[in-house]
Amino acid sequence: MKNIICDIDGVLLHDNKLIPGSDKFIQRILEQGNPLVVLTNYPVQTGKDLQNRLSAAGIDIPEECFYTSAMATADFLQHQEGSKAYVIGEGALTHELYKAGFTITDINPDFVIVGETRSYNWEMIHKAAAFVAGGARFIATNPDTHGPAYSPACGALCSPIERITGKKPFYVGKPSAWIIRSALNHIDGHSEDTVIIGDNMRTDILAGFQAGLETILVTSGVSKLEDIDKEPFRPNHVFACAGDIDVV
Repeated sequence: MKNIICDIDGVLLHDNKLIPGSDKFIQRILEQGNPLVVLTNYPVQTGKDLQNRLSAAGIDIPEECFYTSAMATADFLQHQEGSKAYVIGEGALTHELYKAGFTITDINPDFVIVGETRSYNWEMIHKAAAFVAGGARFIATNPDTHGPAYSPACGALCSPIERITGKKPFYVGKPSAWIIRSALNHIDGHSEDTVIIGDNMRTDILAGFQAGLETILVTSGVSKLEDIDKEPFRPNHVFACAGDIDVV
């Protein structure tokens, strides 16, 4: 019985609309009893938020199956020294950090943590850059530069701070193997018994490859068949959509 790590956007949903067949695929996986992690780089929504989002599209998944880059960031920071963080991000990220015992502050923080937010401004950039330049460790939830319709994402928000300080953040989310290991710890799973399903060669499939997972690319999202040859690594399996997957 394989553990399954499954991406959301491009695999299960397009925007908030069901990708045909993905509801049947998830239903089958849950009925079979495969341990399931629904994994997203997007740190703005809680597990409950994501459960509601998928439920509205017709996919019913238990809240505890969801794992986000905000959760993985809190997990990562618990393995580091320090307990104070200056955070650029939304409530779901600060919620996970509070749960992990962190103080959110702009007074001598140990970490500067960047997620996604629409309220980004000059003062945030100024404070974050000053803290990072002064020795605070620079952590980001994910390296994605943009979302749908070129909406700025975490990687783009980190850029001004990088340019000012000359320091790059540690990105917790895909393609980092850290988020995969954190997700596996969440279900007490091991890489050799796990398959990852994703639509993006450069995030999902690369993360799975780096973490030693079996990989399944679906071409219903970002990466198409012609994109596979552009990378030096290969997915183990390729399907048009999640509904076609027959190897788990």
